[in-house]
This record gives sequence, C-alpha cells and structure tokens, in this order.
Amino acid sequence: MRHMPLSDAERARVRDAVASAEAKTAGEIFTVVAEQSDDYRFVPLLWAMLAALVVPLPLIFLTLWPASLIFSAQLAGFAVLAIVLSLPPVKMAVVPASVKRDAVRAMAGHQFLAHGLTNTERRTGVLIFVSLVERQAEIIADTGIAAKVSADVWQAAMDQLLAEVRAGRLADGLIAAARISGKVLADHFPPRPDDRDELPDDVVIL
Repeated sequence: MRHMPLSDAERARVRDAVASAEAKTAGEIFTVVAEQSDDYRFVPLLWAMLAALVVPLPLIFLTLWPASLIFSAQLAGFAVLAIVLSLPPVKMAVVPASVKRDAVRAMAGHQFLAHGLTNTERRTGVLIFVSLVERQAEIIADTGIAAKVSADVWQAAMDQLLAEVRAGRLADGLIAAARISGKVLADHFPPRPDDRDELPDDVVIL
C-alpha cells in the first residue's frame, strides 16, 4: 500500500491555509507534492559504463589475461555496478545535485501547465511544489504576479518551505509557503467583488 506523505488531518490544515490566504486576494494558490520528480534510471547505467571503461586498463598492464577474459571481466563489472547503483538509496546518492535540481524544475513546470495555472483570469496563479525524494521545492508565479515581485521574495518563501520539509514537517512547510504567497498576492491583487475560486484548494499528491 502506498504511503501518503500527508495525513487527512494535515491535508485539511493545508487546504484551510490555502483557502484562508486566498480569501485576502484575487490570486490563486495551488499545492502539489510529488514523491519523486524523475526515476533517474540512466544515471546508474552511465556510472557503470564509465567504470567499465576503466576496468580493462589494470588488467591489460598488470596481468597476462587474454583479451576474451578481460572483456568478460569488463562486462561482469558493468553488470554488477549497474545493479548495485540502481538500488534506490544508492542511486539517489550518485545522482548529481544539478540533475536533481533540473528534474524538480522540469516537473514543477509541467505541473504548473497541467493544472491550468496559466488560465487564471488575471494570470495570478502561484504553484507551491515539493519533491520529497530530492528534498527540493519550487514556487512558480504566473506572469501577472511574477512581474511585480522580486525573486528574493519567492526564495524566502521557498527557504522556509524547505526548512520545514527537511525537518519532517511537510504540512507546516506548505502552510508557511501558502501564507507568504497569500500575503504577496494580497499586496498586489486584493480581493474583488466578482472573485471566484478558480483552482482547487486541496493538495495534489503525485
């Protein structure tokens, strides 16, 4: 059975925080939590291939093994490393930080488009995205709000979000980010009489 990163009570807390933040603004806040942004299956194979290229060198110069045996050792080394490096804890340890960062950004961008955050009336949607295995997050603001708010403001919100996530308090991190995003939106886009809730307030769990 799949482990849910948030309990029903925690999801309700986040949902209430988003609704409360949106009550003070014409903007929209949307939260997504992903278990992982990529399977990184190519990374163990790449490391295993690079290591296998090195295996023959000491055997050629330090042994009298025939080429067929050296080739067999090279294949065996590749196979063993590919299996070991594909084990989930090992794999995540050998994935470069830049690759994880790019994967999280790509997934956040995909979620931003997939859930229609570009379709809000005044282009004031804000996505709060967390990827748990990578322990990384993204906050993406649509063009209507991004043009009015400096990147430092969003970075401060993301720093607080990540501090809570890395301490094992995912719900608290999402709530903090929702409150900060709500204040930013309220400063620039106060509520209007004809406001309507354009996006769901509940957390999407991938």
